[in-house]
Amino acid sequence: MIIRDRPSGLKLFLLVRGSVLPRILPSLLVNVIVATLVTWSHGDLWDVKITLTTIPFTLIGLPLAIFLGFRNNSAYDRFWEGRKLWGELVLRSRNLARQCASLIDGAEPAHIRNGMQDVRVRMVLRAIAFSHALRDLLRNLPTDAATARLLPAGEFARMAQASNQPDFLMQQMGQDLRQSLKEGRIEACLAANIDATLSAMTAAAASCERIKNTPIPFSYTLLLHRTAYLYCFLLPFGLVDTIGFMTPLVVAIVAYTFFGLDALGDELEEPFGVEHNDLPLDAICRAIEIDLRTALGDEDPPPPLAAVNYCLT
Repeated sequence: MIIRDRPSGLKLFLLVRGSVLPRILPSLLVNVIVATLVTWSHGDLWDVKITLTTIPFTLIGLPLAIFLGFRNNSAYDRFWEGRKLWGELVLRSRNLARQCASLIDGAEPAHIRNGMQDVRVRMVLRAIAFSHALRDLLRNLPTDAATARLLPAGEFARMAQASNQPDFLMQQMGQDLRQSLKEGRIEACLAANIDATLSAMTAAAASCERIKNTPIPFSYTLLLHRTAYLYCFLLPFGLVDTIGFMTPLVVAIVAYTFFGLDALGDELEEPFGVEHNDLPLDAICRAIEIDLRTALGDEDPPPPLAAVNYCLT
């Protein structure tokens, strides 16, 4: 995610990082070259004069802009829902740390120095591992070996073999909660509260998987891709007789807008990736780790992630 103040003046036109320009630049350059050739030949294709007026482009341009806007709104809804789900995960993780520390009895207060033998510490650290495992699952990355430090001995190896690592960790959470209930360390009504928190975390993870595994229908996206490209590459023939040598400039502006909207929808459609405009899942996972370690009395939690070249991952 790009984190920076809104640029002003000339910087507004010179910024590249975070812009869709690098992604659409090859198509844009080809479009401008075609527009230049059409202007130079004045719309003649060998000995045939291709005559087009602006009327068909007006009729097509307005619906195309509307449908591109609709698709981008749909893509942004996916982006914003993903952010809300990770915000929900942050909230539920904090609640879990509080509930484990205050509702499960222990010989001494819950503290990270108690180690993995304390079920309260084990569950809170596993919640941190849950966020890391979910991030890796959504990004199709291998399981982060650093997660092993957050889990009891042998659990990381078993998690790595599971088809769904976050769900495996939740199963372990349930077993620890059941054992605490069996040992009489927590009352049944209070255990139900913790179980509700675990269920809410599982629901957030499943909803993120739903977004990842259900893209916008390909046929709809393909139709807009084709229409946008046909519109921009035929546009010079409709403008050359009207505006003459200004045709490449106008085509470049229109193509930048349509190609850019098209590419922006592609970026927003998948919010959990590692592109510049995707959600900063690394930073959110680090925030969860800081909060939960602090709740366990850790006096030296890791620092928050900072943006590098205005980009927060």
